[in-house]
Amino acid sequence: MAQAKRKKKFFDVEIPIIEKETQLQAYEIKELDGRIINYDLTRLLKGKNAIFQLNVKVNDNKTIVTPKQIKILPYFLRRMMRKGTNYIEDSFSLDCKDAVVKMKPFLITRRKVSRKVRKVLRDKAKEEMIKYAKEKTSVEIFGDIIKNEVQKNLSLKLKKIYPLSLCEIRIFKVEREK
Repeated sequence: MAQAKRKKKFFDVEIPIIEKETQLQAYEIKELDGRIINYDLTRLLKGKNAIFQLNVKVNDNKTIVTPKQIKILPYFLRRMMRKGTNYIEDSFSLDCKDAVVKMKPFLITRRKVSRKVRKVLRDKAKEEMIKYAKEKTSVEIFGDIIKNEVQKNLSLKLKKIYPLSLCEIRIFKVEREK
């Protein structure tokens, strides 16, 4: 006997952090469980090329979306680089209230600076981010990165050491939940 053909349907998935809604295609809503969404934030962030990764979980025919990673694309950073400047990048793990996260800040100075100044900027950025992440959950930090609050506060703190032309969080991702 021939099997009846099943037809895929679109299911609405709400993303509360950016207040947007998207649709995912599947036969049943249960199939969406564990799926990863890659959402382009370029238009939302006014030209800053970023990809937002989200995990989908299904509970009682309702989809719950949790942020997994936000990543700025490399060609945006290359476009921001100029001759006669230095860049500083770092990678470290932080403890939030609800998870252990990995953060990779990316800083560009206005002019060429010595190695010692770059090291002080890197250390100060790490110290400030550790202090900032202690009192927040990972979802709150994702929201602040999208609103550009983390980058602005960090830039103001680092400006006292040396003025920056760009201060971005290149990658922010949840390593494991507590």
